[in-house]
Order: sequence, then C-alpha cells, then structure tokens
Amino acid sequence: MRLTKFHLATVKETPADADVVSQQLMLRAGMIRKIAAGIYTWTPLGLRVLRKVEAIVREEMDRAGALELLMPSIQPRELWEETGRWAKFGGQLLKIRDRKDAEFCYGPTHEEVITDFARNELRSYKQLPVNFYQIQTKFRDEIRPRFGVMRAREFLMKDAYSFHVDTACMQREYRNMYEAYTRIFTRLGLKFRAVAADPGAIGGTGSHEFHVLADSGEDAIAFTSEGDYAANVELAEAAAPAAPRAAPSEALEQVATPTQKTCEEVAALLGLALERTVKSFAVIGEQGFTLVLVRGDHMVNEIKLAKVAGLGEYRLASEAEIAEHLGAPPGFIGPLKPAKKITVVADRTVAAMSDFVVGANAAGFHTRGVNWGRDLPEPDLVADVRNVVEGEPAPGGMGTWSIARGIEVGHVFQLGQKYAQSMGAQVLDENGKARTMYMGCYGIGVSRIVAAAIEQNHDASGILWPEAIAPFHIAVLPLGMDRSERVREAAEKLYGELTAAGLDVLLDDRKGVRPGAMFADQELIGIPHRVVVSERGLEAGQVEYRSRRASANEMKPCAGFAAWAAAEVRTHLSP
Repeated sequence: MRLTKFHLATVKETPADADVVSQQLMLRAGMIRKIAAGIYTWTPLGLRVLRKVEAIVREEMDRAGALELLMPSIQPRELWEETGRWAKFGGQLLKIRDRKDAEFCYGPTHEEVITDFARNELRSYKQLPVNFYQIQTKFRDEIRPRFGVMRAREFLMKDAYSFHVDTACMQREYRNMYEAYTRIFTRLGLKFRAVAADPGAIGGTGSHEFHVLADSGEDAIAFTSEGDYAANVELAEAAAPAAPRAAPSEALEQVATPTQKTCEEVAALLGLALERTVKSFAVIGEQGFTLVLVRGDHMVNEIKLAKVAGLGEYRLASEAEIAEHLGAPPGFIGPLKPAKKITVVADRTVAAMSDFVVGANAAGFHTRGVNWGRDLPEPDLVADVRNVVEGEPAPGGMGTWSIARGIEVGHVFQLGQKYAQSMGAQVLDENGKARTMYMGCYGIGVSRIVAAAIEQNHDASGILWPEAIAPFHIAVLPLGMDRSERVREAAEKLYGELTAAGLDVLLDDRKGVRPGAMFADQELIGIPHRVVVSERGLEAGQVEYRSRRASANEMKPCAGFAAWAAAEVRTHLSP
C-alpha cells in the first residue's frame, strides 16, 4: 500500500477524554473516531487490524468444526419473553419499536435467536452435535461506556452456540472450544490466561474466561503458586483458617467512636490492627434481613454472596430497614443485641476470630473484645463470601494465591438446558423419544482484542503490534525519494519484491515529509519492521533495517533483503 493512496491521520497530542493507553493510542494513530459515547468509526487503518483478528478467529473456528451463519441484529421481544430475559437483562438491552408498534431489541447476544433457529431446523439426534457461530456487531447500552473500544456500546463479537443430545457430548465440545480459543489467542501473539469464572447473566454451569494479562485490566485474576489453577477473583475460593479459634482473652467493652464509621478509622482510634475489626453489611434476601460479616481488611464478594442459600436475589438494606432491625445508623452496626431477629452470615475468617471489634448498634459506639459463644450466638451460616488476598493460602494444598490484572476477551459456557428448556428446543433420540437439547455458548470480543493487544504491547513511542495482527508487516521508508531518482527506484523495487513475497507492505511515498516525522508515524502505528532506503546506504549496497521492538538499527545487504525479511516475518506468523 502506498501511503499517498491510503488514509492515515495521526496526531501528536493525547486526547483529553481518553482514559486508557489503548484508547489514547488508537485515537492518536487514527484507528478510530468517536461519533457518540461508546460508538466509533473504524478507519481504514483500524479496520485492517480488526479484520486480521477476525480472520484468525474464523480460521480456528472453522478448523474446530463450527459452522458459520449470520443472525439478525434486531430481535423480536417475543423470543426474549420466552426465556424471561426481556425484563431480567436490564438497562443494557436497547429496546425499540417499529412503525407497527411491535417491540424489538438490538441484540446484545443471540441465545434466544439461535435456540429458535435450532428448534425449527434440528429434528433428530443424528444431526447432533452441531456448533453454529457468527461474527457480528452487538449493542449493549452500557451505563458508563469508557476505555474506548474496550467497553463500547457497539462492538464486534464472535459468538458460537453448540447443541447436544446429552451432557457428555456438551462437555466434549466445551473442551474443543477451550482448545480452539487457546490456539486463537496463541496465534494472536497475546499473553493470556484461561480462568474459572462465574457464568453471570448468560447462565449455565461450567464457565471459563480468557484474559489478556495487562496492568490496566478491569478484572482481578487469582492463580495458585502450586499447580496451574486460576480463577476470576469472583470465583476464587478463600480457604478457611487452619488454626482453631482462640479462646477469649479480653472483656467485652463498649467504646466511643463519635465520628469513626469505617473499620480503618475505628482501628486507628483504638490502636488496633485492621485485622481485629469486622465489617457488617446489611442486606435483604429471601429469608429477610441478613447481616453479612467480613474481616475489616477483606472485601465482600457479591458473586459469592449471591450463591449463599436464601440470598440469591438479595439487595442492600435501606437505612430505615437497618434502623428497624438494628436500632442504629450505618457505620455503627453489628451482630450484638439486634432490635429484631436477624440472620447472621459470617465469612469463614470471621467465624474463626476472637476478641474482635464490631459496631455496637448504637450511634457513636463500637464494641471491642467480642467473642462467639460468649457474647453472641454462633453465626447462622458460615460461608466463603469474600475476595481472596495476595499471598494467603489457597485451598487444597495449592500453595498461595497471587493476583494479576486481566482484560476479558473470551468466555466459554456450558449452558446445559437453560435456554432449550424454556424455548422447547427438542430432538428425537434413537428411540424416537423427544429430548431437550443441551447447549454450549462461546464468545470472543473481536474489537476488544484490538484494544487489549495495545494495552499489553506499547511503549513511549506508540503501539507494538504482535506480528499476526499488525496493519502492515513492514514499512519501506525512503529518505528524499522526491529528490533522488536512485532512492526512488530502489524503494520501488524493494516495495515490489516485499509485496511479491506475500507481505503487507506500506511504502511511505509522501513528499516533503521529514525523516523524523516519517519514523514517528511508523512507530506510533506500530508496524513491526521498517527498512530505510537512503543515498548513503545505497552507496554501500545496504539498507537500514530495524525491528519495532529493537533499540538499534541493523545494516543489511540490498541483495536478498526481501527474502530475508519475508522469512523473518513468517517466523512470527506460523499457526
């Protein structure tokens, strides 16, 4: 591609409203242009990268035996009513009406549509298993779109759905997709990790997320020092303390804490370690008012809490409900002498504590020296309801937990019969009996991968694309091409040879562009290789080569350079 025939619009200044590195660099490199919150135009440069990611995803899905189709982005309300998600999906579901006042949504996902397709197309177990996939634009009306295409409202996604006659068959395809995803992210040249995850709004049983490892990642990933187990912090199990609960050694004492409402403030006032305090969270669940207790330095895990018996649809208690049941305002509440009967759920760590500090259920006071059995009844339920902490023991003798940041770019689910049951998707088995199908679901954020790759691969000068998804493999940069016929001819010849070798080549044939600006553009947009053609180099029969990730130039012979460069690129592109 000749740069004079291509649209490239780079800028030096970092956009003021860009939150993360990928958003900053994509805007500076001219890859995307914002037209509304969370909605972007992909320029020719950005689209080249997006299409390369898409091609690798498509190749590996085809290789894994999945069949590509294309479903409509606009979906009728009736399908979503069948699964109950028209109301449950929440504000992210963009709802619209046509001229006949019929209701539709702009698809954020396609479980309903594909299940409808399957129940009308699949009749016999002999047609199973089958896996359908598409690469299509989705829309989710994020309440706070941010981070550029990382959390956009409109995005490109690969979503696949498999259908099976039984659980064993579903699990085999789940493993097949897990392996296909591993190949995809390996070919993309990304450092990634697959972690056990919660199925979330999609539902189902088994679930794994694929995360690109990056310090800017929104998700915390926990992994063990022994073995290879990893999980999203939402799912990682916090082991129960190994040591038995110590016997009480302090007397119960109410202490004045007139303005101290947090555990940190109370610990500082009393001169105690934060680990001696207990946080109290008041929620309303199926069984009524519940007080959830975690240690002062720990954080409640909302996903784990929702799995506690009786708390599946819990909500935070209002101030009025807190006052009614505990007789005190938030900031001073605890399990001691509630005004009304409550349920107490204690984290495993709290259940093993003694001589701890809690709110006194009296405004301006906390109580220290609190002990289970002596001062208050044993908790109604002990459960793992907190996030794991770096360095603490992992369960099952797997060493200790470490925490890293990740950007979720893929997710695989075992849906089971969740959607097939509610929508009546059945086939006849070998005995002619109707059987509800089992399903799997497998998603990849194609446009998010582009941003995640930049978050993981950049430096002070710009983007460092992995070879497989770079917009161009190599840039030919002629110095003074408009003034030197010799340089022009050599650059044109090299451009032709590299193109004939099968590489994506960018020839910077712009007139009047200084070498510094030429180099800065190439480094900003992240082309992995560059070759400089100059009068001085040609005098010596050489060109100046530099890898984008290298710190110094190398002089290479003009003769045979194209063949050498093609081989160098292909070493990074092999599937």
